[in-house]
Amino acid sequence: MKKLILSTAALAVTAGFALAQSGDTVRLGTEGAYAPWNFVNDAGEIDGFERELGDELCKRAELTCEWVKNEWDTIIPNLVSGNYDAIIAGMSITDERDEVIDFTQPYTPPDPSAYLAMSADVDPAAGIVAAQATTIQAAFVAEQGWTVVEFPTPEETIAAVKSGEADAVLADKSFLDTMVGSDGLVMLERMEAIGGGVGMGLRESDGELRDTFDAAIQSMKDDGSLNELIAKWEVASQF
Repeated sequence: MKKLILSTAALAVTAGFALAQSGDTVRLGTEGAYAPWNFVNDAGEIDGFERELGDELCKRAELTCEWVKNEWDTIIPNLVSGNYDAIIAGMSITDERDEVIDFTQPYTPPDPSAYLAMSADVDPAAGIVAAQATTIQAAFVAEQGWTVVEFPTPEETIAAVKSGEADAVLADKSFLDTMVGSDGLVMLERMEAIGGGVGMGLRESDGELRDTFDAAIQSMKDDGSLNELIAKWEVASQF
């Protein structure tokens, strides 16, 4: 993983002013299907922890931002191709992803990965584990040599367990917490510590924008507002 270097606050604010004055709108890409991190509410708008976080970061950086919904399996390619300018979608910082895009400093610590099943007696190592495609959870199961079946969306992983196609699903605990009790789903005691925290993803050529968001994230850490937001949405442990 590349070492992320924070710019000074003055440099970041200057960059923010330059972007704002240029009239450009910074487009934030998210999945919109991973509550409580990001989801589409009843009004058809992006909502959740990352919507509130992204809006506050843009406000602090004095940037004009708009939200773009994009499916998870193409979220990095569409960033690189220019369909939006930053990813804010519960994306864990990993060495593999960092070879393709840049990351800000993490805005949450790593969220534990947990298993959801129809019975507390399920052994993931001996069964079939569902995971969303191209996630750290899918990679983890494959690395263990266990049987993994991947699905494009989080909802499909849950459906696979309910239908018996998979014995358990491995995903962020904060997401699975919203599903416990649905149609008899239970959380297994076993959890996995994988991933290096969650950050915003940006094109490697957009160093100024990365530094701008880095400074905004740091300012929220410094005044305690980021921990308040994490606690409000219960997405991870606090810094």
